[in-house]
Amino acid sequence: MLFSTLHPAPILMHIPDGFLSPMVALVGWVIAAVGVGLALWRSREALGERQIPLMGVLAAFIFAAQMLNFTVAGGTSGHLIGGALAAILLGPWAGILTMTTVVAVQAILFQDGGLLVMGANITNMAIVACLVGYGVYRGVRLLAGERRWGLLAGGFAAAWTSVVVAAVACAVELGFSGTSPIGIALPAMAGVHALIGIGEGLITLGALALISVARPDLVEMGRAKAAGGFRWTLVGLAVALALTLLSPLASPYPDGLERVAENLGFIEAAQEAPYTVIPDYTFPGLSNEALATIAAGVVGTIIVFGLAVGLASLYRRRRAAEA
Repeated sequence: MLFSTLHPAPILMHIPDGFLSPMVALVGWVIAAVGVGLALWRSREALGERQIPLMGVLAAFIFAAQMLNFTVAGGTSGHLIGGALAAILLGPWAGILTMTTVVAVQAILFQDGGLLVMGANITNMAIVACLVGYGVYRGVRLLAGERRWGLLAGGFAAAWTSVVVAAVACAVELGFSGTSPIGIALPAMAGVHALIGIGEGLITLGALALISVARPDLVEMGRAKAAGGFRWTLVGLAVALALTLLSPLASPYPDGLERVAENLGFIEAAQEAPYTVIPDYTFPGLSNEALATIAAGVVGTIIVFGLAVGLASLYRRRRAAEA
């Protein structure tokens, strides 16, 4: 069988428990709570009925795309973060809420990233990546005006910068935790993620190029809204589910953080999750690892989509009732 010859997807290693000290993990939770709270407050007007389906589609796409590790130099792999893409299409605040949903599901259901340090992962991949990515994108678009290159160059620059700055934030957290000196961790993390950021930039650029042709209204400058539609939502969800079929083709090499942890000698500090649901993106009960990875991806994609749409809808209805 074809699937029996393919590599299962590797662990997509967000920060695990054990890498950060309790105090740094607590600070991560405080920053995450403030950031998500601010995102909820700022989204109270912008979050419309027609934007909610896009949040679900983007959450599903980013979750599925993160399973597709790509190889970079030195036997290291990278994967999409997606914060810049979410912020470009949704605006920074709805982007933060979308990315928070993805990171939370990955930690709680797939044991990808620790529970105690989930605040730090949300801070890095949702808050930092979205805000930095959106800021860079807006700057390039304002510089380019209505020229098409502004969209593509802005998307690439936003994606690359968001990855590198998120990696720097992680290095600072490792340094303050005493896991690795900042002077060593920072250049190591920034260096490998500068390469990974190129892959993120190309994926983001390609996605924006396709969207600008099929749905140019989604990338209009200064707009954070999207035309909904049941058919459009189904197509977007189908694309995300189709990506999960490619997950067994993901690079088997460790990702940037895991490679740095191995090279700097603190990989053993990682702690196992206290429970397992769908660990390592492998659906339990299936002996074929590739099929188990695909099944895990399908289940996760549907759950992330449903949560993003459901929570956004509940929040919007609550705000409408209060108004």
